[in-house]
Amino acid sequence: MSKEAVIEKMTVKDAKLFINGEYVDALSGQTFDTFNPATNEKLASVANGGTEDAKRAIDAAQRAFESGIWSKMPVEERSAILCKMADLIMEKVDELAYLETLDVGKPIKESREFDIPRAAQNFRFFAEMAKYMVHEHYEKHNVMSYAKYSPAGVTSLIIPWNLPFMQMTWKASAALASGNTVVIKPASYTPLSAVMLGEIANEAGLPPGVLNIITGPGNTVGTTMSTHPSVRRISFVGESNTGKTVMRNAAENLIPVSLELGGKSANIVFEDADLDEAVKGSIEAIYRNQGEICLAGSRLLVQESIYKQFLEKFTAEVRNIKVGDPLSEETNMGALVSQSHLETVDEYVRIGVAEGAKLACGGKRAEGLETGNFYEPTVLYDVDNQMRVAQEEIFGPVLVVIPFKTEEEAIQIANDSIYGLAGVVWTNDLRRAQRVASQVTAGLLWINCWYIRDLRTPFGGAKASGIGREGGRHSFEFYTEAKTITMKL
Repeated sequence: MSKEAVIEKMTVKDAKLFINGEYVDALSGQTFDTFNPATNEKLASVANGGTEDAKRAIDAAQRAFESGIWSKMPVEERSAILCKMADLIMEKVDELAYLETLDVGKPIKESREFDIPRAAQNFRFFAEMAKYMVHEHYEKHNVMSYAKYSPAGVTSLIIPWNLPFMQMTWKASAALASGNTVVIKPASYTPLSAVMLGEIANEAGLPPGVLNIITGPGNTVGTTMSTHPSVRRISFVGESNTGKTVMRNAAENLIPVSLELGGKSANIVFEDADLDEAVKGSIEAIYRNQGEICLAGSRLLVQESIYKQFLEKFTAEVRNIKVGDPLSEETNMGALVSQSHLETVDEYVRIGVAEGAKLACGGKRAEGLETGNFYEPTVLYDVDNQMRVAQEEIFGPVLVVIPFKTEEEAIQIANDSIYGLAGVVWTNDLRRAQRVASQVTAGLLWINCWYIRDLRTPFGGAKASGIGREGGRHSFEFYTEAKTITMKL
């Protein structure tokens, strides 16, 4: 059956809360609607959970944790269930990719070929790694000391709208592999693929209460999930100001937090770079997922000696990006998540031009696609780093291009930001690459590539881009409590 035929057979179901292994309505009986960004038509009704629903989910997770049915299950058995969840994700890859594309507005080929397979990889990676974690053990003067890493308990996972299924599984797989029980709040814009994880959990044999999913507003569900005394870990991905609110809420009960927040990453192109490679990689770094990605290389710093040449090559390629129906295999860039977000992105472009930036291409809604939230891939050049468009996270398909003279100036511009999430360096000088990578303040730095991830490495940002690191052993350290036990021999 062709990919198009598979899509035609798919349907979108209304979404309920998933608590204690069952799909249930919100206690209030209320729902809200989720919309297709490509058409602004209603996709489904979604249970509008509230404070009491969040408490129900947390209580279910707490009972499941205290029972030991998951936290005390041998790690090999836990791993087998999580690997089964990975298998089921891949069995349902077409359905999940379809829901992800409808809900987010991103191209179907990205959902099917990257997001959903990466979600399955998340589960398989942490399931396998949990079996081989090495624990510390020391002996000195006839005394033995060792560290025991125990599951922390109920874990709140608050997920953004831009990469919902992949981000949710990135957090949930590590927390579950560590033996915790979880409560997940997907973003209200994009809840559909997230809610399907409950079905996958049941089919894989995950015990009831171990995984719970609550849809609803952040000011009720999210607040409860970050203040409830039974919660022992909070992992949040989203905008920096919201992250500060989560951290303040968590402080009331001294709940440890991991925050993955915004970014305004510098993508630095030196004169000795492979220009064709840098153009291709830089386009991917800003226009993938419509620019709605925290890791986006949204500030393009280009050395003055190649500035005009690079800008011409780059802009020519940007004009070839096909914006259109996210369900089409030919589409390179889909729709922004909402009408209000499109208006915000457009307002930033207007601000940039008013500040003195020049518009190379884009800067308006895509023609012929006015019923959806489609915006042309946009390039603003001759930007000064002090402009708002260079300092504030636009979170859309808008690139600002900034010239620089020297390596030292490039580093200074890159670091002149409240954010410190990621960065990219394009150069064929290995020494320069290492110098710049070590001096740019960022949690992740790519050299001559972008968004290549080894899940064993730490992920997180500096400054306003977040607190803490996840990935590999760093995830297990966050989602567990370390206890030192010392015994005289």
